[in-house]
Amino acid sequence: MPIREWGIPTLLETPGPMEAAALCKRLGFSFVELNMNLPQYQRWEFSALREAEERYGVFFTIHLDEKMDLCDFNPRIAQAYLDTLLETITMARKLHIPVLNMHLSEGVHFTLPGKKVYLYDMYHGQFLGRLREAISRCEGVAEGELTICVENTGNFGLPFLQEALSLLLESPLFGLTFDIGHDHSAGGVDKPFFLAHQEKLRHFHIHDALGGKNHLPLGTGEIDLPWHLALASERGCRAVLEVKTIQALVKSAGWLKQCGLVI
Repeated sequence: MPIREWGIPTLLETPGPMEAAALCKRLGFSFVELNMNLPQYQRWEFSALREAEERYGVFFTIHLDEKMDLCDFNPRIAQAYLDTLLETITMARKLHIPVLNMHLSEGVHFTLPGKKVYLYDMYHGQFLGRLREAISRCEGVAEGELTICVENTGNFGLPFLQEALSLLLESPLFGLTFDIGHDHSAGGVDKPFFLAHQEKLRHFHIHDALGGKNHLPLGTGEIDLPWHLALASERGCRAVLEVKTIQALVKSAGWLKQCGLVI
């Protein structure tokens, strides 16, 4: 089974959905992952998004705000993030957006002599209770029409986050995004969780890396790209070619075509 569809990330060089969709089409890819950290995507411009989709024959996925924390101990902060997520789910359904990508916050930690104490670990009952509430609210709004994929950021090895991930993955609403560069730069700590939950893999962020340096063009780092691409293909996942400039995107697209990994 081939990789389901290839997409591009939101680049600073493409300031709006029309420019991003045009680049996506030019490179022969299928979708653009809109980054909700950027100011131009704080309001939902339906007409602009639909026009871009129709003109260029592409679709959109969503990368949720990287700071989103549904379990913050301040209930007003947690509620604001949850409200934002619920609104995004509602709008994504209207636009037939199939995937929302999110980070799972590890929260605040205290550095003590010889160890780190994560507050979400110390108060794990409260942490998991809020997560359960958020899952229930999201399921009610999504009604099975999309998937929320949780992306690794080098923290999937933390036991309390593994407990949270297991809770999320009990819901049919949630899947996994394997960011291969994040895992590489963290020393491979995320990979065991992915291999143990391959059936939940839905989305990939593909880029090369050298040591701790991420988001490099494909073929310029030290990641075993064929192995990761074979896993993405085996699971029938979508994949974002997650580099940061048009030049790097063009170079990476060329590498994929040269290797016969895209048509």
